[in-house]
Amino acid sequence: MVYIKMLRDLREDHDKTQQEIAEILGTSQTMYARYERGANELPLHHLITLCRYYRVSADYILGLAEDPKTSVKEQ
Repeated sequence: MVYIKMLRDLREDHDKTQQEIAEILGTSQTMYARYERGANELPLHHLITLCRYYRVSADYILGLAEDPKTSVKEQ
């Protein structure tokens, strides 16, 4: 699950804590930490929120595109 590493990398690149991202998603820090560890799958509505927040494509978070602004069909 490539997106697990991407969640952490994006958060750290933006100098955010798990708590701050959890608040953006409307969830607990504990649940967000479970997403980053892969213990729980990231819900689709959270993926969409993170894409908007970080201004990247879902394909980038999912590891399907190398460029943060590009989707698979554009490559």
